[in-house]
Amino acid sequence: MTAPKQARGLDIKAFAQSGGDRQQEDRLADHPRLLEEASGHGADRPVRWRAVGQMRDAAGVVPQIWLHLMAETELPLTCQRCLEPVDEPLAVDRWFRFVADEAQAAREDEDADEDVLVLDPAFDLQALVEDELLMALPLVPRHEHCPGEVRMEVTDPGFAQALADKPNPFEVLADLKRKPGGGAR
Repeated sequence: MTAPKQARGLDIKAFAQSGGDRQQEDRLADHPRLLEEASGHGADRPVRWRAVGQMRDAAGVVPQIWLHLMAETELPLTCQRCLEPVDEPLAVDRWFRFVADEAQAAREDEDADEDVLVLDPAFDLQALVEDELLMALPLVPRHEHCPGEVRMEVTDPGFAQALADKPNPFEVLADLKRKPGGGAR
């Protein structure tokens, strides 16, 4: 299932001028980079989002194009503490202001509280939804309280025994030094 064409090639200026309000529910499979973060799990999980466009008057300038984006999903990830599956809720609530070109966006983005994007007559709204959800990912996914006991060992018992059975290289050197004719002269 792919997203409706209107979300992929949206005329954001016309959307804002008409006071556009779009709500949509996609599947995680419709967002390949999010699905990759989930290691391919949960392809049928919903990704819900809403975009609202508006024109805002600014003192002494032409009205500005704004977009309010809200999105949410629950991504199946791996807990980095216990290595068991964990469902991470992701939520986005962001405002974007659109400007004419890259140079203007670069100048204004540093000082603006909102994100400044370049106006594109065929704006990919679904890609913006995916980008924002990706940025909402936790740095380290983990359960608040892991469901089972968290193993604090870094090796398995068989590996630890193999290390214990292996001769210490420094003891081998010491034995060489103790033997007649061994060691440095």
